[in-house]
Amino acid sequence: MPEPTRWHTSPNLALNQQVAERRAAGERIIHLGFGESRLPVFGPLAERLATGAREGGYGPVAGSAGAREAAAGYFGRRRLPTSADQIVLGPGSKPLLMALQHVLPGDVLLPRPAWNSYAPQVRLAGKRAYGVPIPAECGGVPDPAAVREVVRSARAAGGDPRVVILTLPDNPTGTLAPPALIREIGALARELDLVIVSDEIYRDIVHDPATPFLSPAEIAPERTVITTGLSKTLAIGGWRVGVCRFPETEAGRRARDGVVSVASDVWSTLAVPMQEVTAYAFAEPPEIRERLADSARLHGVVAREVHRIMTAAGADCRPPTGAFYVYPDFGPLRGLLAGKGVTGSDSLQRHLLDAHGVMVLAGHHLGDDTSALRFKAATSMLYGDTVKEQEESLAAPDPLTLPHVADVLTRLEEAIGELAGG
Repeated sequence: MPEPTRWHTSPNLALNQQVAERRAAGERIIHLGFGESRLPVFGPLAERLATGAREGGYGPVAGSAGAREAAAGYFGRRRLPTSADQIVLGPGSKPLLMALQHVLPGDVLLPRPAWNSYAPQVRLAGKRAYGVPIPAECGGVPDPAAVREVVRSARAAGGDPRVVILTLPDNPTGTLAPPALIREIGALARELDLVIVSDEIYRDIVHDPATPFLSPAEIAPERTVITTGLSKTLAIGGWRVGVCRFPETEAGRRARDGVVSVASDVWSTLAVPMQEVTAYAFAEPPEIRERLADSARLHGVVAREVHRIMTAAGADCRPPTGAFYVYPDFGPLRGLLAGKGVTGSDSLQRHLLDAHGVMVLAGHHLGDDTSALRFKAATSMLYGDTVKEQEESLAAPDPLTLPHVADVLTRLEEAIGELAGG
């Protein structure tokens, strides 16, 4: 008789609950372990939600025509002409990504490290995940040369890698792959006959508006599926709004129909109040564009300061350019940390929490080597504990000068300095 499956809560959600329990017990924890945009709900979004709450029916599985038209317009304004028929809505991008695993054939190539839900979703779909190292300059994409070698060896051994997932900008490294690298990945996908799933939920959190963003759907439109949502950009992760864009090809239509089929038997439809929110937010009126710009600026300022703290302590770390993460590597301090019982990412995570009151997400949860001294730090949790403080952070010309932001960053710098001290 086969052994029963061992089920585990997603590590980032488990850490978030652990922090809540320890804070309730009176501990002061600097929480960097959960990728939530810790900002208040934007007032006009709440108004749209209230308007939509008057409707109680199910509606179309793929989403209402108005909401899908708005999402199509969003992509069209980003050099991706799109029709409403190419759009499917879901209760967050995570279920849409899971549905894609059930619909798209073949095993999956993942950047290593990568967001911690990709690999479990692949396994839940009965497929195999192949971790491929990221290049030196950025995360979110696997190194093209390594992709070619992994695909060659996997297919020679009887494997069937046919999908590659990209994250632009990246969770966990907080970096954005440059256009040249995206062009290379697009050409490689054609050469190796790979479908690209481009997770672009952080697309509107590029710190410098002048930074070029190239979607693989611009390079290989016939084989690129895009997922996005409102969790990160507009700080409504608990509302669960996701969008999927499919290619305008026969294969794209089959994939869309497959996801709609999965949706019809799993979540039925995106909640009607959320479709009202979707239609408003993806239409991008001026107040939404302003909110997005202010949020991206705040995320960038604080992420760069946390990057400074990590590198000043001796860690190697890619400079953050998007999203709200840094991914420091304390390998240069391995000898010193070994004297404190820190020999890998798991012990590093535990030591930071128990000795210094800092919660991070260890790299091994993201597919990284267990012996590596790397972790993800979500900098978006540092904007204040109250709505008033968070709104002040969003509005401030220099949020680093606000007492509630400066205080937590000082505490973090002291904790990381103690970690790296002799």
